[in-house]
Amino acid sequence: MYTHILIATDGSALAGLGLDHGLALAVKLGAKVTVVTVTEPMDQRIVHAAAIAGVHDATEKYEESVAKDLAGRFDEIRSRAAGHGIAAEVVSLIDASPAGAIIAQCAASGCDLIVMSSHGRRGLTRLLLGSQTSEVLGLSTVPVLVVRQAGA
Repeated sequence: MYTHILIATDGSALAGLGLDHGLALAVKLGAKVTVVTVTEPMDQRIVHAAAIAGVHDATEKYEESVAKDLAGRFDEIRSRAAGHGIAAEVVSLIDASPAGAIIAQCAASGCDLIVMSSHGRRGLTRLLLGSQTSEVLGLSTVPVLVVRQAGA
């Protein structure tokens, strides 16, 4: 059925539910797994303000900080995958459009299913906060499995 599953995570507890669900599904299907996390780039207004203050490598420092923070998250992801008997590929991307980056990584990796979590926000809250899951659903050419917290 599915041979390569992309699991999108932002490191939140809710995303952890999606990670576990996707890993368990991969075990049952014998599928490969790619786990992707997308971080938005540093806002250019901040880069400009830092340059005015004499900090000319703000973007590089930001990206180094992101990489350091993600190292621990990746260790946890690999550990959870190993607990399921899976050696997951872990990918980190910096992109202004997380949903677009997820879709691009799905295509680049040859994935045939995306698994991700959603808070299930509605109305004004969804409009104000946005929904990467909704955007992925709208852009994806492969099936998307959305995992929600029980009672959400």
